Amino acid sequence: MPVPRLVIAAPASGSGKTTVATGLMALLAARGLAVSPHKVGPDYIDAGYHALATGRPGRNLDAYLCGTELIGPLFAHGAAGCDVAVVEGVMGLYDGAAGQGELASTAQVAKLLRAPVVLVVDASSQSRSVAALVHGFASWDPEVRIGGVILNKVGSDRHEALLREALDESGVPVLGALRRAAEIETPSRHLGLVPVAERRAEAVDVVRGLAERVRAGCDVEGLLRLARSAPPLEAEAWDAGGAVRGTGGGARGGPVVAVAGGAAFTFSYSEHAELLRAAGADVVVFDPLRDEQLPPGTRGVVIGGGFPEVYAAELGANEPLRKAVAELARSGAPVAAECAGLLYLARSLDGAPMCGVLDADARMSERLTLGYREAVAVGDSVLAAAGTRLRGHEFHRTVLEPGAGAAPAWGLVRPERRVEGFVQRGVHASYLHTHWAAAPAMAQRFVERCVA
Repeated sequence: MPVPRLVIAAPASGSGKTTVATGLMALLAARGLAVSPHKVGPDYIDAGYHALATGRPGRNLDAYLCGTELIGPLFAHGAAGCDVAVVEGVMGLYDGAAGQGELASTAQVAKLLRAPVVLVVDASSQSRSVAALVHGFASWDPEVRIGGVILNKVGSDRHEALLREALDESGVPVLGALRRAAEIETPSRHLGLVPVAERRAEAVDVVRGLAERVRAGCDVEGLLRLARSAPPLEAEAWDAGGAVRGTGGGARGGPVVAVAGGAAFTFSYSEHAELLRAAGADVVVFDPLRDEQLPPGTRGVVIGGGFPEVYAAELGANEPLRKAVAELARSGAPVAAECAGLLYLARSLDGAPMCGVLDADARMSERLTLGYREAVAVGDSVLAAAGTRLRGHEFHRTVLEPGAGAAPAWGLVRPERRVEGFVQRGVHASYLHTHWAAAPAMAQRFVERCVA
C-alpha cells in the first residue's frame, strides 16, 4: 500500500502536535488532496478536529486497545484511496502504556507503519540545547526515522536563527518554525480540548487559522517529500464485514440501533458504527439534547462517551426522551453505555434527573481517573459472554454512588483489581471505553440480541 504518510510527534505533551498535525491536514485538504487523518492512542477529541480539517473520519491507532497486529490494517482501512496520511502522536514520542515498554507509544506505531516522524519541539525556553534534544530523540531507537523538526513557539527572528544554526550539525532538517500565536489556541476543560461538536463554527475558524500558520511557517513541499519517502506498507485493509463474518455473523435482520450523538455524546470510534452496520443493523443517530423520542423502530441503543456533566440540566429537562430510554431498557432491549452513557442511565447527575435505569447517582469529583485497563466479563451480557477478556481505557472525573440490584460488568485485572460497571437485563453500562475492532464479536452479539 504506497500511501505517503507522516507521523507528527513531540518530546512531550503540550509541544504543539495538535497544532501542526491539524493545520497540516487542513492545508493539504484545501489544496485538493484526499487526506487520511489518524490519532495515536485513545483520544476522541483530537480525532474530531482532524475530521473537521479533512472531511474524513478521524481514526485512532491504539496498539494497546486493538493490538499491534491491527495497526497496519486499521490504517490501511482509513487511508484507502487517499493521497496522503497524517498521523498525530500521543504524549512524548517514546511514551506508551505505563510499565509496558514501547507498547502503544507513537514510536511503536511509527515503526509498525514504517512512517517517517516529524518532531515538533517547544523551543520557547532554549536555543543551542535544541540540538542535543533532537539528537537524543533521533538516536534513541534506530528503527524510528526522524525525518525533520518543526520548531514551535519561536520568539523572534533572532531566536529562530539561533535554533536553526544549532540544528545545522544534527543531520535532522528543520521543516518549519512557528511563532507564538495564543489568539488561535483551542479552549480546554477538565478532560482536554472542547470537542468540535460543541463549538463547530468557532472550530472551523480555528482549524483555518492553524492551516494558515502551517502554510506560513513550514516547508510544506519538504513535508510532502518526506511523506512520499515512506516505503510501501504491507497491510491488508481492515474490513468491518470481514471482521463480523469472522465471528460467525448470521443473516441481516435489519434492526434499528439508535446511537447517541450531539454535543453531549461526542466520544465514539468510527469502526463501532461500521461494525454494527456490517452485522446487519440500521444505525440511526439521535441527540439526547434535542430529540424527544428514540428513532422509530428502535430495537437497541448505544450511548458512548462525552461530556454529559456539562449538559446535565439540558439532558434532565428532556423528560420525554429520558422516559423513552427507561421504557426501552425495562423491556429488556439491548442497551450498551460507556462512560457518559453510564452517567445518562443513572438516576441523577450532579442533582439533575437522568434516565433512572440504574440505581445509582453520579457527581463530579476532583479526582481524575485515567489509564489503560485489562478486563474480564464477569457474567453474560448483550456485549460479551462471561470470561471474555479485552482491553479498555478509563478517562473521567465523575464518581458513582451505586445502590443494589445489578451485577458488575467487568472485573478489572490490571493495573488494579476491582469490579466495575452494571449488567441488568439487556443493559451493559460501564466507565470502560473499548474499541470494538479488537472485539468485533461484541457488535455481532449486540445486533443478534436486537433481532431476538
